[in-house]
Amino acid sequence: MDAQPDSRTGAGAGTGPEVAVTALLDRLAAAWNAGDGAAYGAEFTADATYITYVGTLYTGAAEIGAAHQDLFGSFLKGTRLASEIVDVRRTGPDTALLVTRGDVHKGARPGRLGKIQTYALVRGAAGEWKIAAFQNTGRRPLLEKLSFRAGPATRPASRPAT
Repeated sequence: MDAQPDSRTGAGAGTGPEVAVTALLDRLAAAWNAGDGAAYGAEFTADATYITYVGTLYTGAAEIGAAHQDLFGSFLKGTRLASEIVDVRRTGPDTALLVTRGDVHKGARPGRLGKIQTYALVRGAAGEWKIAAFQNTGRRPLLEKLSFRAGPATRPASRPAT
C-alpha cells in the first residue's frame, strides 16, 4: 500500500477485523505494484462493481482484473499504489465500509494523495474479506475551497477552515 504503518488511521485500525481489512489493502497494492491484473481482480467479489475516477464502470472480478492487466501494460505501467485509511466502519459482522485517500505514482510516494476511495467490503464463508464495490473520486481542492467560500455551511465538520 506504500503507507507507513503509523500513517494508517480510522476507527479501530490495528485491531481485530480491521487488521484483515488492512491486509486486503496490502494485497491489493502488492498486485497493483507487481502489475498483476489477475491478482488485483482476485481481491474483488465475482459480482463486484468498480467505478474509476473517470467514471468507467467495471463489473465482476474477472472484468476488473482483465481491464487492469491491460492498464498495467499501458497507461499504468510501472506505477505504484499509495493509500491511507481514513475510516473503517463495520456495518455488520461480515460487512464494512472503508474510506481511503490514495493515488498512483512512479518513483517517490506522492506528498498529496489526490483521490478519495470508498470500498464496500464483505467477508466470505472462509473468513476472507473481498471488495464488493469500489468508487474512486479525484479531489478538486481549488473547487472545494471555492465551494466552501460560497457556502460555508457546506464545509464538512471533519475539514478545518483553510
